[in-house]
Amino acid sequence: MSLRVPLYLRIWLAVVLAVAVLTLVFGWLWRINVEQGPPPRELLIRNEAGQVVGQAMARPVRVPGQGIEFQVAMSDGSSLFVQLPPRPRRPGEPLPPRPWARGPTGLLWLLGIVALAVAVGSYPIVRRLTQRLENLSRGVERWGEGDLSARVAVSGSDEVAFLAKRFNHAAERVETLVASHKSLLANASHELRSPLTRIRMGLELMGSQPSPAFKDEIARNITELDQLIDEILLASRLDASQADMGTVETVDLTGLAAEECARLDAELDAGTDSPSVRVQGVARLLRRALRNLLENARRYGTGEVTVIVRREGHLAVVRVCDRGPGVPANQRERIFEPFYRLPGASERDGGVGLGLALVKSIAQRHGGSVSCEDRAGGGSTFVLSLPPSKT
Repeated sequence: MSLRVPLYLRIWLAVVLAVAVLTLVFGWLWRINVEQGPPPRELLIRNEAGQVVGQAMARPVRVPGQGIEFQVAMSDGSSLFVQLPPRPRRPGEPLPPRPWARGPTGLLWLLGIVALAVAVGSYPIVRRLTQRLENLSRGVERWGEGDLSARVAVSGSDEVAFLAKRFNHAAERVETLVASHKSLLANASHELRSPLTRIRMGLELMGSQPSPAFKDEIARNITELDQLIDEILLASRLDASQADMGTVETVDLTGLAAEECARLDAELDAGTDSPSVRVQGVARLLRRALRNLLENARRYGTGEVTVIVRREGHLAVVRVCDRGPGVPANQRERIFEPFYRLPGASERDGGVGLGLALVKSIAQRHGGSVSCEDRAGGGSTFVLSLPPSKT
């Protein structure tokens, strides 16, 4: 089993090792320079007549306590030593450097102090950086163990902070997706049980010769069951961002709305002078969104349903208006949740609470949105906004 060394310790040891190597290299170079000594200098000694009686290229030799001296060869074959004594210190002049600060040993001391300062000063910086990485690692580990609510603290504005933000965003998205799937499965099991129970009871009461009413009821429940399964599958595919939902093409939103209005006997207001509104999307999904909005308005509204298609600024907007009881302000967001019904809504009214949720998913899949507003004079207006086609 290999020894696990923390990241902060490895980074800090790398800094200390680099400083130590640098210190040794500089010390080695300084020692070589000292051993070679200072460069030789030319010395001339003249007599009173100005004649050169001694000449030499000599290196200065430092004599402790006596200064610097040179050895010069004289013309008669003898040697003469020339000495430069140390300069006397004036009153008030600071003391010369201490012995430990002179020569190669002094440089090594200086480099050692610098190395110690770098080692001590770099530790808190390295530790702060790796502490955030460790927090991120612990958060990812908790999330991987199944705690989908695990998040990491975000501090700073560097790459580590960006990584923490992206992790939190991804974890929140996954948690929401898993929660929605759990809710979808829980509600789907309940909604599927209702038509199946009615079919079972109908079969038990049918007898040997079923009446037309029994046959019609069973057919209606089978149709409802088939529609529910289709909507559940579509909702699951829309939640999967990588799922292929069809070919993206230029769709005439005005023409699509006209076809759905004719099918459900709704009034279309496309404007007399306005050109056709076109969007980029999957025609099958956009048709499904319009149909769900119209069926919802027809189911819960009273009187005539009006569809308005316009280009408003940088958006293609479809408004489906009804004269129903309206939607309370505190319910206008919840009605787009899967399987949610307004208080008092009955299963006999039709629908299972997935229609508006599918509209929201389709709008988001196309880069748009859907919302509910009050209609002047009573009723509701559902607003579907989509980015228009550039062509």
